[in-house]
Amino acid sequence: MNILEQIAAHKRQEVAERKALFPVKLLEQSIYFETQPVSFRKYLLREDLHGIIAEFKRKSPSLGVINGHASVERTTIGYMQAGASALSVLTDTEFFGGKNEDLTTSRKFNSCPILRKDFIIDEYQIIEAKSIGADVILLIAGILEAEEVTRLATFAKSLGLEILLEVHDREELERTLTDQVDAIGVNNRNLKDFTVSINTSKELAALIPDTFVKVSESGIGKVETILDLQTYGYRGFLMGEAFMKTSQPEKTLAELIESLKTAKSSLTQ
Repeated sequence: MNILEQIAAHKRQEVAERKALFPVKLLEQSIYFETQPVSFRKYLLREDLHGIIAEFKRKSPSLGVINGHASVERTTIGYMQAGASALSVLTDTEFFGGKNEDLTTSRKFNSCPILRKDFIIDEYQIIEAKSIGADVILLIAGILEAEEVTRLATFAKSLGLEILLEVHDREELERTLTDQVDAIGVNNRNLKDFTVSINTSKELAALIPDTFVKVSESGIGKVETILDLQTYGYRGFLMGEAFMKTSQPEKTLAELIESLKTAKSSLTQ
């Protein structure tokens, strides 16, 4: 099994346990069930922002511990103040060191859209996402059949949530594409050997219909890369490690956005 398959197998067991501990009726009592989600799609398309989806991630299977000490409150507030278009918060504990409370804490202090970054295989997790304050969920084509993507996306829509569909190659994109999702995320990381290539985003760009917001994920750390990907139609850039591996992730994002503004200004002169 590759790492994605290992995570999905563990997630099935985890979801069964959580269903027993936290019934749906309990989740539906959350204050966030009465709250209108913030549109992920609209924020990524805003001309006054730069499409950065800033991620809070303590560790990963490929890198191990990235930043075990960062404060989710300080970091996410700093991300938003620096000009992030959206936040991405890892809620998987076993492989990424996250927890649901990280997202709820982020929600308390931020008004921009928040992506629940997890491995969704069941409607229960979508109800859970809504209950902890998420605005958008991630569906990963690599662990889902086409029918499951459509079913889970339709269910998420019924709760007012938006959907980012993540693909790794052409086969996944063509197999799972559905008009029920709002954005297509191309993950530049090969999950078999963990190598990263921005060319993956470039090669798939023309295959993604313009009705979807294009998002590039993994391996993005430079202004030049963002500007390059924008020429391929990308409006969202999911970045985590580039920020989290520094002592002040929010400051690193602020510096990147300032550099991006300067670069864009020089291009228009």
